[in-house]
Amino acid sequence: MEQEQTASAPHRPVPVIAVCVALLAWSLAYPLVRLVLPYLSPVPLAALRYGIAAVFILAWLASTRPVLPRRADMPRFALCGVIGIAVYNILFNSGEQTISAGATSLLLNISPFLSALIAVVVLGEKLSPLGWLGSAVSFSGVVIIGSGQPGGFSFGAGATYVLAAALCSATFYLLQKPLIARYGALTTTAWNLLLGAIALLPWLPQAVFQLQGHGAWPWFLMLLLGLFPAVVAYAAWAKVVGEIGVAHSAGFLYLLSPTTLVVSFLMVGEIPSLRTVLGGAVVLAGVAMMQLYGRPRPVAITLPQAEP
Repeated sequence: MEQEQTASAPHRPVPVIAVCVALLAWSLAYPLVRLVLPYLSPVPLAALRYGIAAVFILAWLASTRPVLPRRADMPRFALCGVIGIAVYNILFNSGEQTISAGATSLLLNISPFLSALIAVVVLGEKLSPLGWLGSAVSFSGVVIIGSGQPGGFSFGAGATYVLAAALCSATFYLLQKPLIARYGALTTTAWNLLLGAIALLPWLPQAVFQLQGHGAWPWFLMLLLGLFPAVVAYAAWAKVVGEIGVAHSAGFLYLLSPTTLVVSFLMVGEIPSLRTVLGGAVVLAGVAMMQLYGRPRPVAITLPQAEP
């Protein structure tokens, strides 16, 4: 027996502290990577970052004992770890070698557009005319930002690496959706991060070798990088999503780039160019248009009625 229920639901209070912790912890990744890059090359940096994160993740897994992934889901988990963690972070680190932390964060805002495009091409989803317009606006913002970066969009340029990282992020988002529905956000994230760390494990000895003779400072930076953006941020965000849901929490992610710009200025003194800020605003406007008006909204949702 089925019954019609409206899509609207009562709004729960926003966990403001958890939102702030998640945004601040994520924003730290951008300037911290810039500070560590003089000591480590991109691949060993990613390996050490997630090697450190894996220690905290293993401790959490041992204490909470969440459900183990099903054998049928292991290939998808492995792809999430390789694409969304290992390859994404290698490209991210490579991009930040030549472009600023603020420009990197603004360029990565193209990920929702890429997710929608993949969903249209691969999954057969539909975008409304306003959705396509929002996509075009976002893409124009990317062009504005990227054309002002060293090397533009040429092969091997920083902006190209970051756009490739955004494509990995978009693919990762689509790959992990069914896993989150089955295992929950926090457990799925933990397994993804752990498998990403395993994929990067061959480069961990090289990271230790490169840091020899540089004292405690880069190790301290790596500890912060492995703990806050990779563990604390995801844990805080899982609480946000658990409290208010995915749809209501997604809007707060638009605050990540402005937060990154402020944090990057305070930590490394980066001042974004007018072109970068303008392009970032255009990207955010296009993504917001696409997210709000890109797909037809159902008037009602049909849910099965619970058995007595």
